[in-house]
Amino acid sequence: MKINLEELLPKITDFLKSEAKTETVIGKQFQLGEFNCVPVIRMGMGFGSGGGEGEAPNQQGHGGGMGLGGGLGIEPIGFLVTRGTEISFISTRAKGGLSSAFEKAPELLEKFLEQQKAKKEEAVEV
Repeated sequence: MKINLEELLPKITDFLKSEAKTETVIGKQFQLGEFNCVPVIRMGMGFGSGGGEGEAPNQQGHGGGMGLGGGLGIEPIGFLVTRGTEISFISTRAKGGLSSAFEKAPELLEKFLEQQKAKKEEAVEV
């Protein structure tokens, strides 16, 4: 079986372009109250190949062989968070990083809803 690397490699890279995206791994950018959150991933990949041919003098057959392999690792590492002109990075690895952000989310959401309610009440009073 003959493998044409020149045909195979573009197919692999096209697949990686379509699948190895932040949106595919964790999702798209989202809004949480006045915070804009952008997921960030780390990606690593590797490819390898090998082959051989030849004839063993005392055996029948011609020999040959080929192998291809590849690996891809994708890991969510955090979120870029913006609020106005402030930008922060919240790590998913650091103790208290993402988990503390999610712990604060209800608090932030509550504050946001209170502000919205106050704005509506002010609009009604005017």
